[in-house]
Amino acid sequence: MKRVEAVIKPFKLEDVKDALAEIGITGMTVSEVKGYGRQKGHSELYRGAEYVVDFLPKIKMEMVVNDDMVSQVTNTIVEAARTGKIGDGKIFVSDVEKIIRIRTGETDSEAV
Repeated sequence: MKRVEAVIKPFKLEDVKDALAEIGITGMTVSEVKGYGRQKGHSELYRGAEYVVDFLPKIKMEMVVNDDMVSQVTNTIVEAARTGKIGDGKIFVSDVEKIIRIRTGETDSEAV
């Protein structure tokens, strides 16, 4: 089992969610986060004063998938989230040791 975490631009959330649903991903956790990388933020003008916005709004999507689905999931996210501009985001894939569904006690792939 693998955990796939994707940090994407907020306006791409629906596109990515719909694309993942088409390949059978039925569950995920989505969080509103802030961050920066090469994009570095930007300057804004407010009431005549200029200030720097360092952290930009992003969406973090997390899902756990079987090992054989990782390539399909990551490729789907890349295709759906890509704008070709800086700040499109990142995908992180890590191992998951154990999963337990609290309601039923099911474990691992049965719990996904």
